[in-house]
Amino acid sequence: MTTHDDSLNSVPGNLHFQDVLKKSLTGVHRRTVLRGGIGLATSMLLPSLSAFAKTTSLPSLPASGVLGFSPMAKSLLDQVSVPAGYTVKVLHATGDPLSSSVAPYSNAGLESDDWSKRIGDHHDGMHLFYIGRNGKVSATPTDKAVIVVNHESSADAHFLHPKGQTSDRVTGQKFDQFGTWDLGVRPGLEVLKEMNLHGVSVAEVALDRDGLPIGYKADSLLNRRITPQTVVDIKGPALHLEAIHAWMVTKFDPTGATSRGTLNNCGYGLTPWGTYLACEENWATYFNMPSGTGLPDAKTTVARKRYGVASATLKADAVKGASQGWFTPMDMVDVDARFARWNISANDKGAAADFRNEPHTFGFNLEMDPADPNSRPAKRIAMGRFAHEAAVCSVPVAGQPLAFYMGCDGRNEYIYKFVSQAVWDPSDFGGGMAMGDKYLNEGKLFVAKFESDGTGRWIELTLANPAIKAYAGFQFESQADVLVFTRLAADAAGATKMDRPEWGAVNPANGEVYFALTNNNNVNRTPVTADAANPRAYNDADGKKSSGNPNGHIIRFRETASSPSATSFQWDIFAFGAEEDAPADVNISGLTEKNSFSSPDGLWFSKSTGVLWIQTDDGAFTDETNCMLLAAVPGAVGDGGEFKVANHLTLGGATSQGETRTFVGALLGETRLRRFLVAPKGAEVTGLTEAADGRALLVNIQHPGENTPKLGTAKEFSFESQWPGNGGGLTSGGYGVAGRPRSATLIITKSDGGKVGL
Repeated sequence: MTTHDDSLNSVPGNLHFQDVLKKSLTGVHRRTVLRGGIGLATSMLLPSLSAFAKTTSLPSLPASGVLGFSPMAKSLLDQVSVPAGYTVKVLHATGDPLSSSVAPYSNAGLESDDWSKRIGDHHDGMHLFYIGRNGKVSATPTDKAVIVVNHESSADAHFLHPKGQTSDRVTGQKFDQFGTWDLGVRPGLEVLKEMNLHGVSVAEVALDRDGLPIGYKADSLLNRRITPQTVVDIKGPALHLEAIHAWMVTKFDPTGATSRGTLNNCGYGLTPWGTYLACEENWATYFNMPSGTGLPDAKTTVARKRYGVASATLKADAVKGASQGWFTPMDMVDVDARFARWNISANDKGAAADFRNEPHTFGFNLEMDPADPNSRPAKRIAMGRFAHEAAVCSVPVAGQPLAFYMGCDGRNEYIYKFVSQAVWDPSDFGGGMAMGDKYLNEGKLFVAKFESDGTGRWIELTLANPAIKAYAGFQFESQADVLVFTRLAADAAGATKMDRPEWGAVNPANGEVYFALTNNNNVNRTPVTADAANPRAYNDADGKKSSGNPNGHIIRFRETASSPSATSFQWDIFAFGAEEDAPADVNISGLTEKNSFSSPDGLWFSKSTGVLWIQTDDGAFTDETNCMLLAAVPGAVGDGGEFKVANHLTLGGATSQGETRTFVGALLGETRLRRFLVAPKGAEVTGLTEAADGRALLVNIQHPGENTPKLGTAKEFSFESQWPGNGGGLTSGGYGVAGRPRSATLIITKSDGGKVGL
């Protein structure tokens, strides 16, 4: 994901772990706070979990030492680096046409189309679906497949235009003294291209005789784009749907029953019935209020602040903040208010005459049917509104509800769970959007509270909770308010703040749930605030000058009785990110130069091999290595040992130190955790899927050259990266027109035809 600092949006009053930890530092639980990691035998499953795994007919946990490749060294090269014996090619990249009616990508910003028939940018979460002869998603491999890919951000939009983003007042870009954009009035074509590079791409995949992906088909009838302009349905619980629609009323649809599009789709979700969930993450920064325009009601203003949406008017004629100025074009007809919708000021004629509610239509999971290009996507309101970072489903068991686990990507944000009211019926597979109506419209929404003794509980977000009903910071009047303003409801419920919860992943062998806690800064993480789930506060002393918890860690939990509807769980820490030469109380997992990593972001389990793949989106370790993909052998909650952490952090010449506490981490030998891939310069590694038999792994490389200067009034940029056009690490050489960097989806196969990673 592309980061933004929303730490000021969270409410400071909720308990950190140190608050609950102080209550139990004495007594028997002190030495069993965290009992986890991947340093001990993988066979240590609790009896109930062993029985659960046997009933699922899913792969067993890999044995220690199963990883069958030589660990990759760190790299700062502008290339993809993988172990010997593997081949790497590009499936598709930013700007590739999805129709022969669109010109080939120039890679020079010369496109005159609106980008709605091209592969989007910032490739992120994705999944490979097989399509049966009946035209529906197939549970088994076929000779037809599509790949669905999220597109997250327009942070690299300057590469889409000849000289970067322009306006009527400046050529190129300009930063003001506050470090924010000052773009003025934007050309309409630039804005259309930037809007439409967001969303989701669906492309039919070309398969070889062995069923392995080798490319994509540019003119398939299955090809499809979902962009910020695609009409989508607003779906939710029947009892509260009218009140939900009232929050969605805009000039585009005065009924609030539909909205337009999706933004900043990062992680994803796969439903048991075969549809795709595109999760809306950093959607809040695209809206503006020009100077002299009206504020909405006080309740909406409070909510906007909590979500990071513009809540005050701006300087005259200026577009400030992270917004791209999409409401400003004046050189094109504003069809269906496609530009005006990003101006969220309120007029005196009511919500049906303006777009004050437009931000309320984002921040959800968007469901779509990858097999039916004519179906309409739907936003599933019952799953809550926040900065969604993936939505991973529990292992489906006939006759039991389904649980979807979701992180809110922000410092001090929360981990959520949605439990369906309907119980799983395997005959529903392939039922498309109708099954989404069945399983995702009605259910219960929970937020996690982690206790200091290694247990946790799920707090239901409902008006029946007195803490929510009586919350002083925001008046909740209906369950619709809870679902549309979920962050505030979680604040009221007293959920546990976490260090940027990003991707989750469910181990198919035992149902345990993993979450990446990517990192934290010294504003939120100090020795005073270090806690059981976020136990480290330290300086990164190797030159990056980061502090707090810059390297992040991975947490995991097991539901009580392995039930998706459980209201309690046990948890531990699976692995701590660190540089290999960091002190022992920082490098708790004992990482070496062959498996050191920082800022875990994407997590994904292979159902073919059982391997846990870990992807990084880092800024703390990038002076020594580009971002990476690692393979890990998972264990089970409770299989680790105990470690001591003595935190110390120096800021402004003053050193603070926390008390020494007992925590549990992991000693990660290179047989259990190995670096598999290193990305090109400036790139994040994110998004994974595989061929059904595990012999092809598809990996996304996002925003190579991210640190290329954006100021360029010159004819060309000073590129940090020129991948993949430079051919760096690609078996078949450069991809597309050389020059500017492009996000891309990789196909990685083993030369001997075996399963990737083994």
